[in-house]
Parts: sequence; C-alpha cells; structure tokens
Amino acid sequence: MEDSLKKYWKVRLKEVKKTLEENNFDVYIAEDGEAVNNIVLKEIIPQLKPQSVSWGGSITLTDIGLYDKLKGSRELKVLDTFNKTLSDADKLELRRQALLTDLFITGTNALTDTGKLVNLDMIGNRVAALTFGPKNVIVLIGRNKIIADVDEAILRIKNLAAPANVARLGMKTPCLKTGYCEECQSKFRICNNWTITEKSYPKGRIKVVLINENLGL
Repeated sequence: MEDSLKKYWKVRLKEVKKTLEENNFDVYIAEDGEAVNNIVLKEIIPQLKPQSVSWGGSITLTDIGLYDKLKGSRELKVLDTFNKTLSDADKLELRRQALLTDLFITGTNALTDTGKLVNLDMIGNRVAALTFGPKNVIVLIGRNKIIADVDEAILRIKNLAAPANVARLGMKTPCLKTGYCEECQSKFRICNNWTITEKSYPKGRIKVVLINENLGL
C-alpha cells in the first residue's frame, strides 16, 4: 500500500511543484527526511552561503533531524528559538532577532493545489518571516499538508492543525476538548495571525521542499 501511495504522491508532487514554480517559488522534491537534509545542507545552504540561520515552529524540522544538525553548526550563527533554557523574555527577543537572519526555516499549515501557502500563527514570528525579513526562507512541507484550495486550508487548520498543536503545546483552549475551533476568547488562543502567501517575492526568496511522507501537523 505504501508503495502505491508513494507512486501516487510522486505524480501529485510534480504537479504541485510546477504550480509553485509558476508562483515564483524555488521548489525541491524529497522522498524522505534524509533526502530533505541532503537538499538543505548540501544544495541550498552551499548555494546561498548564509552567515546566520533560525527557524519558526516546525515539527517537521525536528522530526527529520535537521534541527539537531543545524543547531550545532560551526559555520553559521545559530539563533536557536527552540532553546528551552531561555526565559520567555529572551525567547521573544531571539524571535525578533531571527527576522533579520540570512536564512529562516519553517513549515506550513497548508499548501493548496494552486500553489498558495496558508498559515495561522499565535505570536506571528513564523508568518512574519515568511512575509518579510530573512533574506531567504525554506519551507518544509509533508504531502499531508496539500489540499485543494484556501477554503479547505482554513478548515484543515482550524479543525485539525490548531487543536492538535494546542494538545502538543499543553494549551488550555476549548478546541482541546471538542477537536474543533470554537472561535474562543481564551488567553491561550493560538489562532491570531493569518497569512496567505500567493507568490514568492522576490522570485526565489522562498524555497519549498515537498516531501513524499506525512510529516508535521
């Protein structure tokens, strides 16, 4: 069954790659996490020659081992916003500084068949970096994030990604109990900042790595 799915998704990913490239994104296709690491570490970074790197919240980044490979880099200035030893104030300041790095790595909540990245953020640092700031951005996208259109993306984010992230982060919001967005007023609400990235500007600033595996939320 998995082989059949891999073959199916190879076709789908090639079509999505074409659409993204029409929207000025640079696009790579990886069969698994190891291939992603090779693309980022041996192709993209050597080509860009960044001096600094940081990242936004991304389960995919950690699950494929890329975070561990980058955080100990001796060649790059690493702004590790995942560092749990930092105070909340220091984490927030580091997130602000991360918006001026040469390279920012993140995931996406959804990717439409028409080549649009749809995201919803709590603090806003991840979507801010996508929009402006870092010289280049790499977006890691598992095949499970690909959906038909923006309307479906919004439903996916509110009724799957957001409740699942609430559970992961230990937040106390109504969707943790119901599994669906309740349009809550909770102080722990993580649904605050929407972005729809229709095109990469300048052309090629955002590099998308499509992955032929289910990864992230």
